Amino acid sequence: MTVYRHVALLTEAGFLEIAEEQRVRGAVERHYRLRQDRPVVDADAAAAMSLDDHRRGFAAAMAVLIAEFNAYLDRDGADPVADAVSYRQGTLWLNPDELTERNDKLLTVLGPLLANQPEPGRAPYLLSRIFFPAEQPPPDEARP
Repeated sequence: MTVYRHVALLTEAGFLEIAEEQRVRGAVERHYRLRQDRPVVDADAAAAMSLDDHRRGFAAAMAVLIAEFNAYLDRDGADPVADAVSYRQGTLWLNPDELTERNDKLLTVLGPLLANQPEPGRAPYLLSRIFFPAEQPPPDEARP
């Protein structure tokens, strides 16, 4: 599937909206942005999804994330260093209790921040949490 088709699907599904349109050499150029009131897949909906549904949902989420990051980079004055932009990946080795504790701690820290409202001096930051079990390395490569 092409990127253009992904963008069309994300727009049709209500995740993206057209921010602006302009004619460029006879064609219409569109700039998209993530809708602030975007749909959410809750626990019940996620439980009802097939593995292929999850695959498509993840691809859509990544396409939205890429679109948002590109929109940020295209803004006048975009400065990833000054804006403390980060994209890092690491592996956590957790048992089920540690996983539950990690989730609880994240909610404790992030919960109050999610309630923040726009006000002078406050900028919106997009937070994307991606968390899934990684492939188990062979025993000789595992950390102690």
